[in-house]
Parts: sequence; C-alpha cells; structure tokens
Amino acid sequence: MTTGQELDTALAAEHAAVYAYGVIGARTTGNLRAVVTAAFNAHRARRDQLRTLIISGGGTPAEPTATYDLPVIPSTAAQAVELAVLVERGVTGAYLELTASADATVRRMAALAMQESVTRSYGLRPEIVAFPGMPAAPEPVPAAAPSSSPAPSQ
Repeated sequence: MTTGQELDTALAAEHAAVYAYGVIGARTTGNLRAVVTAAFNAHRARRDQLRTLIISGGGTPAEPTATYDLPVIPSTAAQAVELAVLVERGVTGAYLELTASADATVRRMAALAMQESVTRSYGLRPEIVAFPGMPAAPEPVPAAAPSSSPAPSQ
C-alpha cells in the first residue's frame, strides 16, 4: 500500500486545523484560549512532521490554501467548542487510512495523531461517537409486543 495520497490527506487536514484553530483562538479567552492554543501548536507540529515525511519519501507537500471554509465563525464559547470538535473529528478521520500503512513508523504516527485528536475532542465535549470510518452502532430494535390473538393450533 502506498501512503502518498494518505499522507496528502492527513496534511490537508492539518493545514485546515491550523487555520481553524487560528480563527478559534482569536475569538476565545481564558482557559478555552489556552486549550485552543495548545491544540493549534499540536496541529502545527503534526503538519510539520507530515511535511518532513512527504519530503523524505521524495514527494512535494501541498501548501495550505489562503483560507478555508468553516461551518461557523465562532462568536461564542459554545460555537468555538463546536468548531474545535468538528476539526478534531475531521483530523481523526484523515489519519485513519494511514494506520494501515506498511511502514511501521507511519502507522505509529497516524495512531498517535488519531489518539491525540480524539483526546482533544473528548476534552472539549465529553461524548463518544462512532469511530471514524466505521458505521454508527445500529439503533436498538424494540421488542415486539405480545400478540393478543391465540396461537395457531396444530
């Protein structure tokens, strides 16, 4: 399995995360801003790590775009958290295919990146969601109500 496209996907997600956290950080204060700043720095470090991997493999890493479409420009702490959680879920999903890489170093890096993103997301909003790339758990089927008609005779 080649990891070229998968590395590019993860790099694109990290570029977008750095951009989004820049926007979020500019609109938050206090403890939330400290959390957002730490996330911003973590995504910059992962972005740089991916760039190095791509270059060492003979590739050319894509540069970030000037701007990214965000689902919301946060004006409240709740909106900032919502956007950060969406970013982390997107980054987690972007690394999923890299965990199947034939290169053990890439697999480890991807697994750690996913773990970090899930931990950040859970720290912002503690909820469990379906694992990225996996189908959501099926809804439980209610038990059938007993029938009032008599059982057929044999």
